[in-house]
Amino acid sequence: MEKIRTRFAPSPTGYLHIGGLRTALFSYLWAKKNKGEFIIRIEDTDRERYIANADQELIDTLAKVGIVSDVEVKHQSDRLSLYQKASDKLINNNQAYKCFCSPERLDKVREEQQKNKQVPKYDRHCLNLSKEEIDKNIQAGQKFVVRFKIPDDEIIVGQDAVYGKISIKGQDLDDFVILKSNKFPTYHLANVVDDHDMRISHVIRGEEWMPSFPKHILIYKALKYNLPTFVHLPLLLNPDKSKLSKRQGDVAVEDYLKKGYLIESLINYVALLGWNPGNDQEFFMINELIKEFSLEKINKAGAVFDITKLNWFNAEYIRKIIEQNDKRFEQLISNTEKFLGKNAHKAKKVLRLFGSRIDNLADLGEDSKFLFDLPEYDKEMLIFKKSDFEKTKEGINLALGILGKIHHSEWDQDTINNSIKDIIAKRNLSPGDIFWPLRVACSGLERSPSPGELLEFLGKEEALSRVKKAIKKLS
Repeated sequence: MEKIRTRFAPSPTGYLHIGGLRTALFSYLWAKKNKGEFIIRIEDTDRERYIANADQELIDTLAKVGIVSDVEVKHQSDRLSLYQKASDKLINNNQAYKCFCSPERLDKVREEQQKNKQVPKYDRHCLNLSKEEIDKNIQAGQKFVVRFKIPDDEIIVGQDAVYGKISIKGQDLDDFVILKSNKFPTYHLANVVDDHDMRISHVIRGEEWMPSFPKHILIYKALKYNLPTFVHLPLLLNPDKSKLSKRQGDVAVEDYLKKGYLIESLINYVALLGWNPGNDQEFFMINELIKEFSLEKINKAGAVFDITKLNWFNAEYIRKIIEQNDKRFEQLISNTEKFLGKNAHKAKKVLRLFGSRIDNLADLGEDSKFLFDLPEYDKEMLIFKKSDFEKTKEGINLALGILGKIHHSEWDQDTINNSIKDIIAKRNLSPGDIFWPLRVACSGLERSPSPGELLEFLGKEEALSRVKKAIKKLS
């Protein structure tokens, strides 16, 4: 049995898209499940769209989420001789030809075809040029591309692991370019040659490449290569079912990492975009994904990228990590520090206070500001809606007295809450008469963690200082 080898082949034209992460992840999972090899290959032959250093950033981002190539990363720009050799072979076998048509001529032909309501395609003007004409054009310095010659009257049939059998008439295809005038290959030629050369057993890629599938089948056959298994993944969609794009929110993996989304939750959520484990399990660590993943459970329907669902996953992971309090919690603290600036030393306490209330770590910077710098607030905010001025004033003054008697060594929310509950019962007050003004006094906000949690976090000295400020507002 042949060794399973998969690849992820991004173009260095920008950031790693969420869709790219899913393709890389599915390729990685399938290779690892079958004890095979996963390869990263940089498809950098489109020099007009090439962005300097984007290749390394793609590799680095993948490494951050745990997806690493099992072999040295290859760049297509270093392999031009391979594509030239394949192109020459196709020309010699009369399966490709040199085309000298200028962009202006091609535009004119396309305009005429559209005017006549014909499908725009190359008119094969250069198909039957003689060797003498070709040599003459080259000697005159004319630039040319190499076009693949679509076989006449052939029905191209292919098999996809997700979408099943596909068939298309050759007459519906264009004589597409395989080698550009700068001697760089197009995607069509380069990826076929590379997948063969790298012994790729499964080509896992997005559904947007389905229209190219018949062209690639033709190149495989013309070069007498064995076809790999093709796996086209369903499109990623926005909630309104349009194609996932930056117009409707972040689509770059790096953006989510910068915002404090956890790698585990991002990988978990992305794995479920277009793949269903076939049971009710929602939470998967990477080793569980490797065990459970299968091509048969990839869906045909487009997968909706829902930020609300990702937020839910991330919040659940944060809560679980805090509860388990293992080495991952130490990593979580380290990740949190960069969002707290000068208050980074309080990261552990801030996480414990807000861990069950946040969607991502970046929220902590804004949500915890009041802990270190009490905001201004109106005295009316201190009065609970079911209480009144006199009861609030009485309640918070009683609280100050009780809190003052608690020793620093016993300053925790259980002791604080029990002490205040005792005075509520003795004075026949309601919780809103004391707990509400304490919450506002400690936070300056209407919505915040509980007063016991806040008092414990602030420590006795700062807490009493804030309570006294509240009493002053009411006097």
